[in-house]
Amino acid sequence: MEQTQQQRTDVAGTPRILGPGGLIARTVAERSDLMRAVRRHLHRHPELSHAEHRTTDYVVEHLEGLGLSPVRMAGTGAICDIPGSDPTLPLIALRADMDALGIPELTTVSYRSVVEGVSHACGHDVHMSAVLGAAGALVRVAEEGALRRGVRLVFQPSEERHPCGALDLIGQGVLDGVDSILALHCDPGVDVGHIGLKTGPITSATDPVAIQVRGAGGHTSRPHLTQDLVYALGSIATQLPAALSRRMDPRSGVNLTWGSIHAGSAFNAIPSSGSLEGTLRCLDHDAWDQAEELLEEVLADLVRPWGVEARVTHDRGVPPVSNSASSVAVLSAAVTGVLGADRLDPTAQSLGGEDFAWYLEKVPGALARLGTRTPGGRTFDLHMGDLMIDERAIDYGAAVLASACVQRDPVGP
Repeated sequence: MEQTQQQRTDVAGTPRILGPGGLIARTVAERSDLMRAVRRHLHRHPELSHAEHRTTDYVVEHLEGLGLSPVRMAGTGAICDIPGSDPTLPLIALRADMDALGIPELTTVSYRSVVEGVSHACGHDVHMSAVLGAAGALVRVAEEGALRRGVRLVFQPSEERHPCGALDLIGQGVLDGVDSILALHCDPGVDVGHIGLKTGPITSATDPVAIQVRGAGGHTSRPHLTQDLVYALGSIATQLPAALSRRMDPRSGVNLTWGSIHAGSAFNAIPSSGSLEGTLRCLDHDAWDQAEELLEEVLADLVRPWGVEARVTHDRGVPPVSNSASSVAVLSAAVTGVLGADRLDPTAQSLGGEDFAWYLEKVPGALARLGTRTPGGRTFDLHMGDLMIDERAIDYGAAVLASACVQRDPVGP
């Protein structure tokens, strides 16, 4: 007997679509070799933030090959909708970041980066491949009439640089008609086949901080006739992080760490200018909101004894990624259904930053940590040129994301 449309739609919650033997799992398995080839192509041809032109072309071509109609964003990046059977429902979005890092690749794999000094050392090639894999499975589900809620695929440029790509795409309307959004991030400290999840904040706010200091320089034999700028810089470098730790709630996890200090060029001359650059991280959103005013106040107090002028530039980078309980529940159900309950790992909040947070300022959603470590193998680190990914993670990530899209509607706080 021929199935009616309603009968075909009703199977979305059954093993015919979900579960280890369901349509999603079968489709991902059938496309596994293709997704690895996609990842290796992207890995071989990395592009820096706001310059992901060839990457955008490649992603668009792949989506068009699935019979979809991707839309290019201004500059770089693309979005693409997979229509659901009920157009009155809001969309769920899946986000993948696209940019690479200015870090030379140190691996010797056959598909290593061919771009000098640039590599996918943060795993964004895996993120794109997993979302494209999910897209292939969801197209099959839609052809079965079992995709009730439409899905928007968001391929975002410039996660690694400020200004970040998330705000750019939000400004271009990528969240119009969307009421929830999901994403994965590679975690080389978690075994492949496992997914880490946490309700609430899972990353920290991350802000670049730069301080310019000026004063009357002079000879080191006459410091009393100068404004000893190097001494002032040393005081700022050590005392500003300490003062913040005492002026702000310690539970907010405020951490100011310097990456560079520059001043002078001669051993016997006190310079007239110098600078510090670093990163301010906050685990708590309220502390992040307070940080800028407090930075300026504490800095002014610190430099007053030295008579120098100091100006702080605090770039509001990204807030903490705060996962909604409902979206975590949806991803948890997807992980349990696809991989098994023993593959769902609790995870701690990190001090890393992620511009996915900006989407969650607008709609609920969740970021999951995708295990990429070969069991028993070496634990690599992100943003290192020798990063190696167990490529089975692509299949697991694709299946989990696709399954999450056909779970119960992931809406609510």
